[in-house]
Amino acid sequence: MQLSNQEAERLVKEGVDALQRGQSAIARQRFESITRSGRANGQIWLLLAVACRREGDVLAEEAALDQLLELEPQAVRGHIMKGDCRAKAGDERSALQRYEIALLIAGKQELPADLRVEVQRAEAWVTAFKAHVVERREAKLIAQGLPPEKRSSRFQQSLDILAGRRKIFVQEPTGYYVPELPQIQFFDTGAFDWVPAIEAATGVIQQEIGALLAVGAEGFRPYMQAHAEQARADVNPLLDNADWSALFLCENGEVFDDAVARFPRTWEAIQAAPLPRIASSPTVMFSLLRAGARIAPHTGTHNARLICHLPLIVPANCGFRVGNEVREWDEGKLLIFDDTIEHEAWNGSDEDRVVLIFDIWRPELSEHERDEIALFFDTPALNQRQ
Repeated sequence: MQLSNQEAERLVKEGVDALQRGQSAIARQRFESITRSGRANGQIWLLLAVACRREGDVLAEEAALDQLLELEPQAVRGHIMKGDCRAKAGDERSALQRYEIALLIAGKQELPADLRVEVQRAEAWVTAFKAHVVERREAKLIAQGLPPEKRSSRFQQSLDILAGRRKIFVQEPTGYYVPELPQIQFFDTGAFDWVPAIEAATGVIQQEIGALLAVGAEGFRPYMQAHAEQARADVNPLLDNADWSALFLCENGEVFDDAVARFPRTWEAIQAAPLPRIASSPTVMFSLLRAGARIAPHTGTHNARLICHLPLIVPANCGFRVGNEVREWDEGKLLIFDDTIEHEAWNGSDEDRVVLIFDIWRPELSEHERDEIALFFDTPALNQRQ
């Protein structure tokens, strides 16, 4: 059937007017006249799908949507309506796929108000469906004799990631990367035989730093400092800010004799740990985080080491996150973590927080590997990124 432009325009107007009056049968007839002529664009197929939906003809609606999406694969409303059809047919997996495609496309553009409502409806369906899948999975595992309390930590984490309760965090050093090392956020301190000796020294370390803080904070400086020869691309509120300060006994392998003399028992206690004595390590410092301060998420420079925190002065409402895991500092209890995994810290109290920080070799590295890495870091011509 051949239609002139004038006839096609008349049929479109009559079809739209019929839809607005609630006369879906008449609207469908008008739009089908256009589609049979071979002159239908994506908008006509969408209007036909709407008319068929109002008539309750799901098969015809879905057929019209297939034509629409063939012509306009980025049509958000088309994918949502297609998802609705699949959901009505009991094909929830296909419905999920369509809704998620619609959400992905919608996130890249401005939408009219009526379409935003449809997108929100699709989001709600996806959220509810995924929650139902998690519930069914949990019920099945429990029925098979594997309730949460019987699961390994690693298996439970895999379920949490699958359910969206956790994200996948990996080592992202800003400089040097050693491959094939485990992606572990917090390490079990019980696996390190030197930990008890350092934890036992907490009291004397608290005495040494407490004596200094009782008369001020002499020796502390902003942990992040601007350097003219090291341009920064970011604007960090803690740059040159004493809210996050450090007093170094050793910084990037350089020992400060005056500081060591002021804190001799602290320095002596730390020697029990496997400090990586290379060009850029160890670093041993008291870290002071002022009341209300927050250290933004960041990652460390290389993964040949781990970072240790010995909490010394920890008021309430202080927290520390590495990857997915949030912990509170407990005075005298070491935390050992991989700082090349995204981490952040905050002090939500009205008092200062003080932690002793030092780095250690990764326990997985052999003596030969440690020697190789030490040589690398000690040779400036070699340790530049190409």
